[in-house]
Amino acid sequence: MKFIHTGDWHLGKLVHGMYMTSDQRHVLDQFIELVAEEQPDAVIIAGDLYDRSVPPVEAVELLDEILFRINVGHHTPVIAIAGNHDSAERLSFGSSWYRHNHFYLSGKLEKNPSPIHINGVHFHLVPYAEPGTVRYLFDDPSIHSHQDAMKRIIGNIEDKMENREPNVLIGHAFVQGGVTCDSERILSVGGSGCVSAELFEPFSYTALGHLHSPDAINHEKVRYSGSLMKYSFSEAKQRKAVAIIEMNEDGTFKTRSKSLTPKQDMRELAGYLDELLDPAVYQKEKTDDFLKITLLDEGSLIDPIGKLRQVYPNVLHLERKLELKDKKEKNKLSNVNTEKKSDLELFEQFYREMTTAEFSEEKRRVMAGVMDSILKGEAVK
Repeated sequence: MKFIHTGDWHLGKLVHGMYMTSDQRHVLDQFIELVAEEQPDAVIIAGDLYDRSVPPVEAVELLDEILFRINVGHHTPVIAIAGNHDSAERLSFGSSWYRHNHFYLSGKLEKNPSPIHINGVHFHLVPYAEPGTVRYLFDDPSIHSHQDAMKRIIGNIEDKMENREPNVLIGHAFVQGGVTCDSERILSVGGSGCVSAELFEPFSYTALGHLHSPDAINHEKVRYSGSLMKYSFSEAKQRKAVAIIEMNEDGTFKTRSKSLTPKQDMRELAGYLDELLDPAVYQKEKTDDFLKITLLDEGSLIDPIGKLRQVYPNVLHLERKLELKDKKEKNKLSNVNTEKKSDLELFEQFYREMTTAEFSEEKRRVMAGVMDSILKGEAVK
């Protein structure tokens, strides 16, 4: 039995003020080609189909089109769940009659769901739910964390699970120890949003969504698909891929990945302004990528982002290395020992940490004169 594991499409995503819908369509067109090439028995989408509970119209239309092309155009069953970005109620609409065309979409967690059986494999759908929702559903006051909630859900599944055939869980969760990035919405404060990988031991394979890297955890049977695309510069060095799983009758499986190529990559560049504007440099670059640029120049610059966008039209974020250094130094201010220092020494320390510039003897002389005049009650000249 072969299935494709994907997730975290985040359709309608807004990155630095720019909607990514056109770029998402470009990647999803490649995904459709992959489905046509691989002819899987099912496509799994492990949550966060949308980026928000009320997505823009263009995102809704894109999802409708893509699911139709997979499910109807290629006669491929689709198994999908809601993630923490989705609206469970909106995704649940029509689910009862979707199933007639082998489109299985679970928006809201159910107490006693029936597994989806396709070609000798049982798929168990566990859409994202807050611990409070699970506590109410199972009338279990002991549920306070995501770990408690997932343990209760899996225990309920395991009680009715058919073990003569492979079982696959489809969920949306933060597995403890997973590598995070800026574009993932935190599930809860502290460690209460985490679940342990050991909970998924009863399943031959656990197809997860939420963390955006397919390498977020290293586990034999618990895998993240990773996001469809890069959605923040913290993901700039991540690989993006979908997993193709070929499962045997005994639950063992082989996995391989397929990368999807974005229209514009999301990258980071660093350099001096003149260097980055030099044709000898930028002609070697894919200049229309989405870029975060760090300038190494010191001193004032006139309209650097305007100049850069003449060459790199999709500069989404610009920062200065000197500003980053200043910020780092400022963060140390609260930890400084200020005992037994004169007012001038304290000011010198403050000056260095606020600017990272040298406090010269001339500056020291001027400041000493200012402080002396203030102490004497004189007007500062």
